[in-house]
Amino acid sequence: MNRDSFIANIEESLKNHWDYPALSDYKAEPKYYSLVAKQIARAHIFFEECGIKKEDKIALCGRNSANWAISFFSIITYGAVAVPILHEFKPEAVHHLVNHSEAKLLFVGDVVWEGLDHKKMEGLNAIILIPDFSMVYSSCNSCKRAFQRIEERFHKKYPRGFRRDNVKYDRENIDDLAIINYTSGTTSLSKGVMLSYRAINSNLLFAKEVLPDMTAGMNIISMLPMAHMYGMSFEIIFEFMIGMHIHFLTRVPSPKIIAEAFESVKPDLIIAVPLIIEKIYKSKIKPMIDKTLVKILLNTPIIDSVIKNKILSSLNNAFGGRFYEIIIGGAALNQEVETFFKKLGLRYTIGYGMTECAPIITYADWKIHKLNSCGKVTPRMEIRIDSPDSENIVGEILVKGDNVMMGYYKNPEATAAVFTEDGWLKTGDLGLIDKEGNLFIKGRSKNMILGASGQNIYPEEIEDKLNSMEYVMESIVLEQEGKIIAMVYLNQDMLDQEGIDIVHSKSIIKEIKEQVNKELPAYSQISYIYLQEEEFEKTPKRSIKRYLYTSTIQHKKPIE
Repeated sequence: MNRDSFIANIEESLKNHWDYPALSDYKAEPKYYSLVAKQIARAHIFFEECGIKKEDKIALCGRNSANWAISFFSIITYGAVAVPILHEFKPEAVHHLVNHSEAKLLFVGDVVWEGLDHKKMEGLNAIILIPDFSMVYSSCNSCKRAFQRIEERFHKKYPRGFRRDNVKYDRENIDDLAIINYTSGTTSLSKGVMLSYRAINSNLLFAKEVLPDMTAGMNIISMLPMAHMYGMSFEIIFEFMIGMHIHFLTRVPSPKIIAEAFESVKPDLIIAVPLIIEKIYKSKIKPMIDKTLVKILLNTPIIDSVIKNKILSSLNNAFGGRFYEIIIGGAALNQEVETFFKKLGLRYTIGYGMTECAPIITYADWKIHKLNSCGKVTPRMEIRIDSPDSENIVGEILVKGDNVMMGYYKNPEATAAVFTEDGWLKTGDLGLIDKEGNLFIKGRSKNMILGASGQNIYPEEIEDKLNSMEYVMESIVLEQEGKIIAMVYLNQDMLDQEGIDIVHSKSIIKEIKEQVNKELPAYSQISYIYLQEEEFEKTPKRSIKRYLYTSTIQHKKPIE
């Protein structure tokens, strides 16, 4: 593995794994590494004829698919900057991010394209459909000609056919910008995380170092959004670089689809968010251990090990039976679930990271993972707790090292705010580190919620929409059993002036929920709204004390 060039690692993988299957859309025929290399070569011809320069931005917005991955690797190996955008963002958000990033080209999924308006993305030279690489729009005559001449130019450049030794890419400056990854879709809150080649290559080297037994020809299922660094780094980039076969679900990862995929693909490694794991636990394991007889047997010496082995076997089979370990990240795993998994001996571990670190910060192999921890700091990274006693006094987690971002794109104020004077990145998360160096997360000051399929959901975005509605004075958005819920305090003066009583205020709440959900992607829509009857308790800075309401919400009744 090349330590000094990310692009060199792509080139070497394509050459070394030429005859291996590389990418498959679920239940479709695989695309081999040789075919991926040829399609990258065609894309490079198009980029060059189109006038795309090194360091120009190219956006991608579509569902996970083999062609999405090919588009990404084509952009990176050309030397352009990739701008992945979550396909579930609303059209207005996609327009905004394409414009903010100054993208020259857009690779887009067919479903996403139906809702977009090219007139609202005036800086684009062309728009390419990801499913078949057809050009659906161009404002540039050079791009139109380039698209029409791709095959002609390809055969002229490679008259003897495209061969392994034709795979040759210019090397990058390791500290140059490679990816702009946006943390949200809204105009006011979106921050473009600038990641260098060094950061993404450091994450690749980490995965290679801690998973040495993963080899060419092994399988993985891509379930997490490739527009987020967790899924991109550890379900796509690492596996592609070592010659694994990546299977894309290409659809919403429902429990049924995931179960089918695990059974048919039998992945050698599983990358997941807690909700996926918890759903499998609740549907397959909890009903079994809740039976009275099983509970008794689990507390009976000798017999309990037999029962546990049976449950473990059932759980392993639910995940395909062949995985080395399940790496869980993105949010905290339910403690009841984790404790039970640890007792069973399930091969799982929990890591910690953030987009600004591309993403990994801490990790430990399943064999040495400590209960409720997120592992130890990874190679080429440093970590410290901003407290006088990092073992006993909770403080903000600060990090430094190769994985850390260059800053926020076109946002020097936000960049300055997130770094300390001596160069440490402030994660916004709170934690402790024990004597062995294990990190324990104690709170998330950023409030981010992780969606069922790995999407980042920012409560502030939803609250902003709620608070702009008529009658709403203030609100908070929380997660409850995997659902997005809101607590809303209405403007009492308005209600009194208009003679609206509690019964009619409930109908207002229903209308607010319907209107706000129309503006939100499906994964972040509000399931329930609870009526807050008095003003939220505040800090001296007038921020709502959000933590006070995560427990009290259980005793309230939502507006149906």
